[in-house]
Amino acid sequence: MTRTDRLTAILDLLAESGHVEVEDIVTRLGVSPATARRDLDSLAKQRLLSRTRGGATTGSVAYDLPGRYNRDDHAEAKQEIASAASALIRPGAVIGLSGGTTNTALAQLLSTREDLNAPSHTPTLTVVTNAINIASQLAVRPNIKIMVTGGILNPRSYELVGPYTDVIMQKVALDIAFIGVNGVDPDLGPTITDEGEAMVNTVMARRATESYVVADSSKVGRRSFAAMSGYDFRHLITDSGISSEHIAAFEAKGTEVIVAPAG
Repeated sequence: MTRTDRLTAILDLLAESGHVEVEDIVTRLGVSPATARRDLDSLAKQRLLSRTRGGATTGSVAYDLPGRYNRDDHAEAKQEIASAASALIRPGAVIGLSGGTTNTALAQLLSTREDLNAPSHTPTLTVVTNAINIASQLAVRPNIKIMVTGGILNPRSYELVGPYTDVIMQKVALDIAFIGVNGVDPDLGPTITDEGEAMVNTVMARRATESYVVADSSKVGRRSFAAMSGYDFRHLITDSGISSEHIAAFEAKGTEVIVAPAG
């Protein structure tokens, strides 16, 4: 069982009764007590549970994400992509984060970066997002300025969409934007399952000096319902699972492919 599988299994155990003990994890997952405690500490650091003496509870979890956030077979790849994306962000930048699991992983990484959490009289980072879970995740960091777009909440993704979102986005200028997608194809470009989210993603990308699509390799070559029309697709950050054929196809269309180093 990989570490990602263990962490997912621990969250599943926690969901059964609202609490879990170290010895339960040892018995159910066949790991050492030291490993169980390290895994609990890791999940607590991500604010996915609250540590107690000898175990953990769900008591301090700030929100309950939709199903697509709870179990993710590509979590490790998304962490690698998030690390590569984080390396592009400098303190003081104004960034845009659309919704999605990869950007959620990026937000978690930003919330723990020492240079963004050092004492400062001015924001160490300004984040514009239409995803309320990402805003909630970063809200506890006083040095990070959060701007949430208006709009209508999509309960399946925790993203705000609609004309109000568009109005707000037209009033901001971003240094860099990271766009989560459901599919990315060399010919069609990035695509989204929801047309409202596709429109917001397009506007966010166009308001940035540089924009990057973030997508794990399972989404490469896939097409979803709504295309990001009017968007100049120039940068893709993905993981090492992408094939050399796909890399060549993207580059032939003028899209730079950044392959995140394996963790």
